[in-house]
Amino acid sequence: MRADIVIRNGRLIDGTGAPERRADVAILGDHIVSIGEPVNAGTVIDASDKVVAPGFVDIHSHGDIVLAWPSDERLALIEGRIAQGITTEVVGNCGLGVSPLFGHGPELLPQINGWMSPDSFEWRWRDLASYFDHLEELALPLNVGSLVPHGALRLGAAHLSPGETDESTRQQMISELDQALEQGAFGLSAGLIYPPGMYTSTDELVVLARRLKRYDAVFASHIRGSSETLLDSVDELIAIGRDAGVHVHHSHAEAVGRAHWPKLERFLTVEDDACAEGIRLTADMFPYPVAATMMLAIYPPWALEGGLPRLIERLSDDAERARIRRDIETVKPEWPPWVEGGWPHNLIMAVGWDRIVVSTVSSQANKGIEGLSLAELGERRHRTPFDAISDLMIEENGNVGQFVLDITGEDGLRELVRRPDIAFVTDANDYGKGKPHPAAYGSFPRVLGHYVRDESLLSLPEAIRRMTSLPAETIGLEGRGVLTEGAFADLVVFDAGLVCDQATLDQPRQRARGIDRVFVNGTLAYESDRLTGALAGSVLRR
Repeated sequence: MRADIVIRNGRLIDGTGAPERRADVAILGDHIVSIGEPVNAGTVIDASDKVVAPGFVDIHSHGDIVLAWPSDERLALIEGRIAQGITTEVVGNCGLGVSPLFGHGPELLPQINGWMSPDSFEWRWRDLASYFDHLEELALPLNVGSLVPHGALRLGAAHLSPGETDESTRQQMISELDQALEQGAFGLSAGLIYPPGMYTSTDELVVLARRLKRYDAVFASHIRGSSETLLDSVDELIAIGRDAGVHVHHSHAEAVGRAHWPKLERFLTVEDDACAEGIRLTADMFPYPVAATMMLAIYPPWALEGGLPRLIERLSDDAERARIRRDIETVKPEWPPWVEGGWPHNLIMAVGWDRIVVSTVSSQANKGIEGLSLAELGERRHRTPFDAISDLMIEENGNVGQFVLDITGEDGLRELVRRPDIAFVTDANDYGKGKPHPAAYGSFPRVLGHYVRDESLLSLPEAIRRMTSLPAETIGLEGRGVLTEGAFADLVVFDAGLVCDQATLDQPRQRARGIDRVFVNGTLAYESDRLTGALAGSVLRR
């Protein structure tokens, strides 16, 4: 047998959770053709004492726009992902994404997605198929699949309007969802703390989720709330799985705010009970006590009705600004949160003004604000935190990002890390502005270095399984996430004694250490601390 590349003498960890073994891996074209058999090859790589594992599968990315950016800067923004061993990612998460574009979508989707968009970006597609065509025309440095974002469906059909959708509107959403599933989407995602997901009833979600059943596709949700409404929100996800008869997925399992950390154990027990009942329920996590999102998320749902321009108008009106401030300071989320006056997740009430940090602004004039908490921003501007951030939102036309501190807590993170059914993800990308979440550069190496080597919370083969075959199975990827003969040749070679994350909130663009080589579809994508420039990634269709 011949091969293009043979990786010799490595500590093979195949992604299934099986113990490591010494074995050579032979690659021909974009597939693994042999494991453990003598093979002649044009290129021989000595991986003595290095781990050889499947490339990491990140099923929770928000790289939808970065990946589609026709700019020479695109690879620089993706480098930190490949440099931590990621070879496959799934976009369209949290109900946020870029297709389908129909109805009101071309007006509203760029507004909602402004926080995760590079500057000077033109949207050049209409549906998932043309988005995929655009990615293939650019060529990809890694593999990319997509979910259908519920936000794109509802924005297109119903604008940014609260309340129940009628039968005609739902049929329009169903038609677009079916088309995207036919075009290769792996499922449907929802973001129920963001507009328009926050306006959506459980009933609407069940109606849409039922369309997934014939495709054996997943419903992934950023649940309704992770603080006051956490337990009700988990119950809602389980109810959707039960009533629609589909696989449901809890995106980035977490508890937001110290007062709500004790709920973690309870919701995990509830999810275990649901699995025992026969509901297929999975989850993922990012291994940090801080999250990243858009600053829009601190405002009450009614203030976001009509879109970003209406929010800016309301913040510019003294009476409406006073009402918004009063709600932020006094409205405690209750169930059901999608009714008039409801609110799924009051972030300020959950963590406080001092635990939300400005991560990104667009203007050069305000760059010095990045890294300040909202409390510090108020001190800097001699304003209340509410007025200071609301002024900033006006100045930046709403394109402000945030870090939310007090996510789950270290003990809670350890509990999630120990659970064998939770996949590891990044939930982070570099958009070329401000401060990205450090997970964009370090999520997977952080698990391998901090939680495996330093804290011994799980074995190396188990950690690799939860970065590879588990997420691949969760989302429905075939031929990825395992090192077996016939699988696609996505591999990462790393030093288990050195691998670690180096990115921090203050210095987030520091590449991980200990990753020696990364192969995407049999092509060397990363070596000697640099990208090779190869564009061997594939669009993945269900």
